[in-house]
Amino acid sequence: MSSVFFCPPTVWPAGEKIGFGYSPVRGWRSTGVGGVASVFLRPIRAKMAADRFRGRSGEFIEENGKCDCSVTDYVERNTMVLSNVGNSTNIAWHECPVGKHERQKLLKQKGCVIWITGLSGSGKSTLACALSRELHMLGCLSYVLDGDNVRHGLNKDLGFKAEDRSENIRRIGEVAKLFADAGVICIASLISPYRVDRDACRAMMPYSTFIEVFMDIPLEICESRDAKGLYKLARSGKIKGFTGIDDPYEPPFESEILIAPIDGVCPSPVSMAKQVISYLDEKGFLEA
Repeated sequence: MSSVFFCPPTVWPAGEKIGFGYSPVRGWRSTGVGGVASVFLRPIRAKMAADRFRGRSGEFIEENGKCDCSVTDYVERNTMVLSNVGNSTNIAWHECPVGKHERQKLLKQKGCVIWITGLSGSGKSTLACALSRELHMLGCLSYVLDGDNVRHGLNKDLGFKAEDRSENIRRIGEVAKLFADAGVICIASLISPYRVDRDACRAMMPYSTFIEVFMDIPLEICESRDAKGLYKLARSGKIKGFTGIDDPYEPPFESEILIAPIDGVCPSPVSMAKQVISYLDEKGFLEA
């Protein structure tokens, strides 16, 4: 069965957009520049077309509409760049014609990660929810990755040992990266006690799209809140490795946003959220 080659619109060095369209009368054809038919692609020229469109993702279709695997295999062998990442071998990165820029234009905002870190009881989840609400009222799309919530599903196999905490942060960082790439303002709210793990998440993101918010609330205030009763359990020795009691919290050296009490009074959820929104607005994240 003879085949033709189909490729999505391609930007050539000269800036011309070339693609293929389908006509019930003429079949698959080149749309040329501006959609004007210019070249008919005969089945015998499929291999030439594959060479011509090397490096672009495409689809091979027989005249009856089914895939011709022989042609597909030919181009995949000649266009795919395979790599090894960690324990994953022979994998390839697939680019799509709709990218981050297009998604951000659709949403009229720029994707980023707001990473809220601090002791248990410092107000991380409170800020995350307040910030999400304020952004929603502004017409901005956000999503909250709360540390406890993520442990109900994705990270339910992890405990609270140092190595598990590091893996917990790594996974959430990778998910947050995907949200930001989708154009969403991702709000990650978790203790994330170790500086090296937070810095590793920052390194995953494009420059300036990782925004660290440090909840600099004194331990005594956090312990006085103790909504979950965890400090009491940690003080009595019933919980081991609790951050701030018998496990360290390493504060950021230079967070983008610092939230702390003023004259001993902690800011309200709305005022904290507005402080973050002011930063986002100043840096241009609230527009595409």
